Amino acid sequence: MALIIPIQPAGAAPAKHPVRVPAGATLTSLPPLSVYVHVPWCVRKCPYCDFNSHASPQQGIPERAYLDALRADLEQSVPLIWGRQVISVFIGGGTPSLLSAAGLDELLAMLRACLNLLPDAEITMEANPGTAEAGRFRDYAASGVNRLSLGIQSFDDAQLKKLGRIHDAAQARAAIEMAQAAVGRVNLDLMFALPGQDLAACLADVNQALAFGTEHLSMYHLTLEPNTVFAKYPPELPDDDSSAQMQDAVEDALAQAGLQRYEVSAYARPGARSRHNANYWEFGDYLGLGPGAHGKLSFHDRILRQARHRNPESWMTRAMAGDGSHVAESVEVQPDALPFEFMLNALRLKDGVAATLFAERTGLSLAAIAHQLEAATARGLLDPDPTRLRATPLGWRFLNDLQEIFL
Repeated sequence: MALIIPIQPAGAAPAKHPVRVPAGATLTSLPPLSVYVHVPWCVRKCPYCDFNSHASPQQGIPERAYLDALRADLEQSVPLIWGRQVISVFIGGGTPSLLSAAGLDELLAMLRACLNLLPDAEITMEANPGTAEAGRFRDYAASGVNRLSLGIQSFDDAQLKKLGRIHDAAQARAAIEMAQAAVGRVNLDLMFALPGQDLAACLADVNQALAFGTEHLSMYHLTLEPNTVFAKYPPELPDDDSSAQMQDAVEDALAQAGLQRYEVSAYARPGARSRHNANYWEFGDYLGLGPGAHGKLSFHDRILRQARHRNPESWMTRAMAGDGSHVAESVEVQPDALPFEFMLNALRLKDGVAATLFAERTGLSLAAIAHQLEAATARGLLDPDPTRLRATPLGWRFLNDLQEIFL
C-alpha cells in the first residue's frame, strides 16, 4: 500500500540551475540490496487502487505457472547481482496471502537458493484480513516470513464497504491477533480522509490500532488516483483543512503512544522501522521480480532502472521464454537525473540522510548541486546543517516544492 499524500505548492516554481556533472563519475561502493516480489492477484480490485493488481480467476490464482515464471525471472536476473548480499525481501501485491503455504515456502526457497540472503534478512509479506488464516500465517512464519503487513485500512464497517474491502472490522481484529501470534513484527496499513470521515472517526481507527500494541503503522491519505473507479465516480472527501487537521492529530496521538513519524506515511516504535522501505528512501538498490515490478540496480559505472511487463499472463509467457523479453524497460539513469531521483527518496525521511550518502549513492559530488542546495536553504525548505540533507518543517510540508528544486 503506497498512496502518497498530495503536497500543495509553496509559491512560484523555483529557478532552475543546471546540475554540474563531472565526467566519469563512478560509485566507489555498491548500496545495500533488497528484493521485491510482486504477486498480482486480489480477490477483488478496490475502487481506489491504481496498483498492478488483478481480480483472481474464479478457479483460483495460477500458482504453479506463477512460481515457474518467477523462478525463470529470478534466474535471468542473477547475473546482474551476482555475489551481492540481500538485506530484505518484500512480497507485495495484489494479495500475496492468496498463495498457499506450500507456494510461499517454494518462493522463499528459490530466493535462498539463487541469492545471498542474509541470515537476519527482514522478510515482509503483505496480507489482507479477508484472506487471513491462523494456520497459514504460522506456516508462512515457518517458511521464513518474519514481518507481516496487514491492509486494515479502517475498523469502521461502513468505511470498509465504501472502500470495496472484502473484510469487516471483526475480521481485521482477528487477522491482527493471528499475525501477532505468528510473527514478531506486524505493520498495519490505515487510511484517513475517507469519504465522509471526521476527526473523531479518524482517531477511533488509530486508537483501535494502538490497542493491539502496534509497533509500526502506515497512514495513507486517500487520494483519487487516475484510472481508478474512484477517479471516475469520486466520493465526497474531507476538505484540505480537515485532512490536514487529521494528519496533525494522528501524528500527535501516535507520538504520545511511542510511535514516531520517520517518513511521510510511516510511524514506528524505536527499532521497528521497516528495513526494506528505508533502503528505498536511502537510495539503495532493489531487484524487482514479478509482473509490473520495478527495480534499481547500481554498478560501479552506472545505475540501471528496470520494469517488468505488467500483464501477468504476458509476463509469465515471456519469462518462461528465457530471452529477457519479460523485462519491458531497462534504462540507464543519466547523471543529471540522479540528484532529483536521490532527493525524491531521501527527503521523504523526517531526519533526512547524512550528506555523505549523496556521493556514495550517486557517484556525484555535492558540488554538482551546490546551486540547488543554496536555493532550497534560502527558501527555508532545506536544513542549513551541512552534514545532513534534511527538509525543514516547512520543506516537509511542501515536499513537492522542495524536491522540484533538484529536478
